[in-house]
Amino acid sequence: MKDHGLLVEKYRPTNIDNYVGNANIKKSISNYINQNDIQNLIFYGPAGTGKTTLAKLIVKNIECDHLYINASDERGIETIRDKVSGFASTMSFKPLKVVILDEADFLTIQAQASLRNVIETFSRTTRFILTCNFVERIIDPLQSRCQTLKIVPPSKLDIVNHLKKITDKEKIKVNVNDLAITVNNNYPDVRKMLNIIQLSTQDNVLKLDNTVLVSNNYMKKVLDELTNTKPNFNTIRQIIANSNVKDFEELYRYLYDNSHIFALNKEGMVAYHINEYSYQSNFRIDKEINCMALIHQLITNK
Repeated sequence: MKDHGLLVEKYRPTNIDNYVGNANIKKSISNYINQNDIQNLIFYGPAGTGKTTLAKLIVKNIECDHLYINASDERGIETIRDKVSGFASTMSFKPLKVVILDEADFLTIQAQASLRNVIETFSRTTRFILTCNFVERIIDPLQSRCQTLKIVPPSKLDIVNHLKKITDKEKIKVNVNDLAITVNNNYPDVRKMLNIIQLSTQDNVLKLDNTVLVSNNYMKKVLDELTNTKPNFNTIRQIIANSNVKDFEELYRYLYDNSHIFALNKEGMVAYHINEYSYQSNFRIDKEINCMALIHQLITNK
């Protein structure tokens, strides 16, 4: 490859026209940029689909001072009281201040309640952009003060074409079938796809790691079975047993990100159960049993 930088960062869109997918949202954001003002926004959707990228594109293309906080690292009320409120209350020589709260669904309930008050107090000078995977974890009083926008993943074909353009620029020799496998096994997480491509490239040739493929393949098989009209518990049990996987956090995330495929209109319920069993796994000696208990719950509620 041309250099050793992270492909994820190197090819993060620098303007709204380069962002792949979500044409209606792109149009709205273009209008915000032209007006040099925005509403308070919540971007929600699966991991790796560009929520953070959209937030950063906005602050890059309007005249503003901005503060970025990753709420998965700073989730407590002190973050809102000290950092967010402190930033919002300072004087600025620019017409607007914007706070980006990435992964805002990690904020505690107390922190979210405090954030609501900050939004109201500084509504004349400061705008807020929240990103999250689980919008149902954002309290209603916050949602009611924001425009909520669902980020829909691009099609698999669009992503394959996008990745092919990147590998061509990096002079990486690829088999299009390998790109298709990477997309199928990791859809819709484009960020993860780029990381896999970078880690799997040797001497400017993409060589997919069999270990990665096996791990992702078992998750796709579980998803495929759950998508059936009548999923079979024992079939999934065998898939998981054959995978030899010992930790299922990646599977939990994968099922959440793809819940719209096997539980259309029941994504909130799926998120609730995944969150519950993911938490319980921290206290279980046999994590496979805990995982299968979740699978039973998902099948029962299908």
